[in-house]
Amino acid sequence: MWKPSAFPHRPDRVLNPPFFRKMWKRIGVISSAAVIFFPAYWQAAEARDWTVTAYGAVQAHSELHEMFFDPDFDSSYKFVAVALNRKIGSMGENLDFEGEAQVVKHFGGQHHLEFNGLLIARWNRFPWDRHLDTSLAVGEGLSLATETPEIEALRHEKTSAFLNYLLIEVSIGLPDLPRWSLVWRIHHRSGVFGLFHGVHGASNAMGAGVSYHF
Repeated sequence: MWKPSAFPHRPDRVLNPPFFRKMWKRIGVISSAAVIFFPAYWQAAEARDWTVTAYGAVQAHSELHEMFFDPDFDSSYKFVAVALNRKIGSMGENLDFEGEAQVVKHFGGQHHLEFNGLLIARWNRFPWDRHLDTSLAVGEGLSLATETPEIEALRHEKTSAFLNYLLIEVSIGLPDLPRWSLVWRIHHRSGVFGLFHGVHGASNAMGAGVSYHF
């Protein structure tokens, strides 16, 4: 004899609230991934909201403010980095907000990997932009090294693999080549005055590279 519980479409699952929550969560993940990773379907192709940056840097035995005036570079500690960046919003025509993920490979005096994730505010308007397209960016996020960086252990009594991350960038490009730009970056890890694991200070680096916008 036919029984309601034997219905092949499992009405008990359809009417089950946890089932609905799981279904909507999966739909949300899939739709979010589609918007983030396939932006061409959601916005004009000429928007160029994605950027890939490759740069190299040398670390320094200097505090952050000294990096602007008198950096004490140590060529024994270098790294190369690749960053993937996406514009996520704007405030007016001059200020953009971006998200960025970085993979960093250290070599020389240390050989670990470093992974950074950050949010960036970028100012795009300068008086000379028609001759040299310029932007100034400041980013704030988190940094995770696969081991305690040796240069940080040498300079400070206490450090950690997991710290705060700060980025300062100047980008310049030719208006006739809008997809390409040169970048100058300061790469800063720190404990934010003891907020991260009681760490005060950490490491600074300065470098340059190239960005491709698409």
